[in-house]
Amino acid sequence: MKNYIFLCLTLIIVFSFDSYAQQSKAAAGDKKYDNYAYIDAIKTYERVAEKGYKSEDMFKKLGNSYYFNSDFDGAAKWYTELFAMNTSVEPEYYYRYAQSLKSTGQTDKANKILAEFNAKFKNDNRGKLYKEDVNYLDQIKANSGRYKIEDAGINSKYSDYGSFIYDNKVYFASARDTGNFSQRKHKWTNEYFTNLYFADVDPATNTASKVNKFKTSINTKFHESSPVFTKDGKTVYFTRNNYVNGKKGKDDNKITLVKIYKASLDNNGKWTNITELPFDSDNYSTAHPALSPDEKTLYFASDMPGTLGQSDIYKVSINNNGGYSAPENLGNTINTEGKETFPYVTSENEIYFASDGHPGLGGLDVFVGKIEDNGTISNIQNVGADVNSPQDDFAYIIDPASRRGYFSSNKEGGQGSDDIYKFLETRKLQCVQTLEGIITDSQTNVVLPDTKVTLYEGTTIKNTTISDASGYYTFAVECGKTYNVRAEKQDYTTKEVSVTIGKLTGKTSLPIALDKSTCKVTIGDDLGKCFGIKMIYFDLDKSNIRTEAALDLEKILDVLNNNPTMKLDIRSHTDSRATHQYNQALSNRRAKSTIDWLIKNGVAKNRLTGKGYGETQLVNGCSDGIQCTEEEHQMNRRSEFIIMGL
Repeated sequence: MKNYIFLCLTLIIVFSFDSYAQQSKAAAGDKKYDNYAYIDAIKTYERVAEKGYKSEDMFKKLGNSYYFNSDFDGAAKWYTELFAMNTSVEPEYYYRYAQSLKSTGQTDKANKILAEFNAKFKNDNRGKLYKEDVNYLDQIKANSGRYKIEDAGINSKYSDYGSFIYDNKVYFASARDTGNFSQRKHKWTNEYFTNLYFADVDPATNTASKVNKFKTSINTKFHESSPVFTKDGKTVYFTRNNYVNGKKGKDDNKITLVKIYKASLDNNGKWTNITELPFDSDNYSTAHPALSPDEKTLYFASDMPGTLGQSDIYKVSINNNGGYSAPENLGNTINTEGKETFPYVTSENEIYFASDGHPGLGGLDVFVGKIEDNGTISNIQNVGADVNSPQDDFAYIIDPASRRGYFSSNKEGGQGSDDIYKFLETRKLQCVQTLEGIITDSQTNVVLPDTKVTLYEGTTIKNTTISDASGYYTFAVECGKTYNVRAEKQDYTTKEVSVTIGKLTGKTSLPIALDKSTCKVTIGDDLGKCFGIKMIYFDLDKSNIRTEAALDLEKILDVLNNNPTMKLDIRSHTDSRATHQYNQALSNRRAKSTIDWLIKNGVAKNRLTGKGYGETQLVNGCSDGIQCTEEEHQMNRRSEFIIMGL
């Protein structure tokens, strides 16, 4: 941004930049009782895969089975096979593959996968730096109606803004005419340069008395604003144009920017030792200081090198010796390509700030975010339309105990270009969300009680519960966050699902349907249903085994090898198209080819029977002369592997 534009904004309002994992513990494939055999499908998939057969679905399941057990070497192996076949898979597989690669030391390859992930899935919270909330107006509406707002009683026809409460006094900046002979107007605004003023405030009624000028050496002939006092009242930080000891500083373009200064109160009650902070510079601006409640951290706004947008919010640590750490940008969860400014931090680990980069009503809006234990900012929300308007709304402060505070705005209806408003927050901005759902069997829709359900944020376990008698589970969650929910139950395939929680108070529903990881079969059942085998594929008008058919037959072969007393009757069916005689002969040839393949691969002949049924056992009404869709005809083209003995 051009410096002269930045300066213009600066001087108008003083720097207002303005599982497959959890397989059944029992060896289900070898277990037989009550005339039932339990088939461990996952082990079969792996044995089939080791023979060189390839299937996208199979590689997903195998990769997941290791990933959910934190066996990242195994996960990386099978995800590598998956991506060798197809790089158009769901976003979860990119993420899991990258995580597996990272965990096995393959950082460069992991970064490549993450780069593809970011490029392909721009709406995934993990894949993009900034996500525009298309429903932001709904959030603003839900967050509105929480304030009683009044004129603060300290405004003039000029600009008044940027308040701070200390010792039952409200301090603020004002460009009001004081009648002094040394009055100086800024040529761009035709208003006087701002100085610091104060008024006594009755804490019981929050009513301000007469306004007084802060008659100290802190005020100069240029701009001062944004004072913040330490609790002992002996130190004040404030914003001023680059001017100290009668000297005006300029940047390389001969423009005077703004800096944060510090002053000390001496034993005579005078503010002395006015110095700029060590991270100030003539070539960029710093402004609007805010102290953390423990006074160990100073937050501020700046456009210093490294800023993500026009201005960002930074922080520095205040050392025990009075020095400061290097400035730290608060990051892209709070800072945008636009302007973030006027930070204010409460004892409830909240940071209020003004921004025109986050979705709002126009101009600068006031937002609030949560300061996490690691210093990052999360769950940023617009405080609502009571405070915010299509104009600039900024410099929000609040007392967490009384819920009273002040903010500044140039919204319509005020007395001057900027005005200060006082407020009472009648309802805290607190988004409360629960995540709930019902666990069911994917095939029968029967509810699954006693299912272990685990809530993850990234790789961290946040909570674990067990579904109740109706299959129901619930978690308390944070609004706006993305979680993974993992459901585990014996004899079922573990499943993990990603969910993003809504940003408004309410409930987020996440039902989870689990697939059986073991098939319970008995005499008369179709073994093919265990693996979703609908038909053994042959080339048109041919009966030789195709590659796709061999993959499915390997599954059948594996089960027969692990259940040596099992006998099968192979049944091949066709649709009604072509003649009855042709379909009968073709189905016979295909049933025979299937049996021959199994015998060739080691199955005893006396364990197998079979025949073709042509079009004699249609499963729907698609007989000769009946108009049917291709999908309906497909239902009749099927292969069956009926268990005749166990």
